[in-house]
Amino acid sequence: MTLAEMNEAARQAEAARKRTADLLARAERQELDAAWHALDDKPVVQPVRGPETGLVMVRGRMGGAGAPFNLGEVTVTRATVRLASGTVGHAQALGTDREKARLSAIFDALWQEAASQVLVEQALLSPIAARIADSDGRKADETAATRVDFFTMVRGDD
Repeated sequence: MTLAEMNEAARQAEAARKRTADLLARAERQELDAAWHALDDKPVVQPVRGPETGLVMVRGRMGGAGAPFNLGEVTVTRATVRLASGTVGHAQALGTDREKARLSAIFDALWQEAASQVLVEQALLSPIAARIADSDGRKADETAATRVDFFTMVRGDD
């Protein structure tokens, strides 16, 4: 394997990990609970950190390109767990739902293991991605319904 191929494989692995973290952060508690209860062989989980709740400063930019400014603080809950196999999972989520953060960290660790990655993808991540895509599509349709197209009429006596 060439260096370029190794770099590309590393980029793809990083993108997949980011996608997993994003979907777990956007998961609803009910989705995580259902996936957890659907597991036949529940892993032994040791807490490493948290779940703990704190504040994070959110920054904004005027017009998307201006100088950054502090917009305000949001509540975030994070958790880190270690499975019996030694795999460590991390999760962060907006809000104060500690169980959501803990379950997300567990599924993050399970996703990292080759034996359970496909199960986590099919049972949890794919349905979350479909829900988000459906919600985004509905919002786009609602926005498109209110769109106004402006045009200029040219007078004939120029």
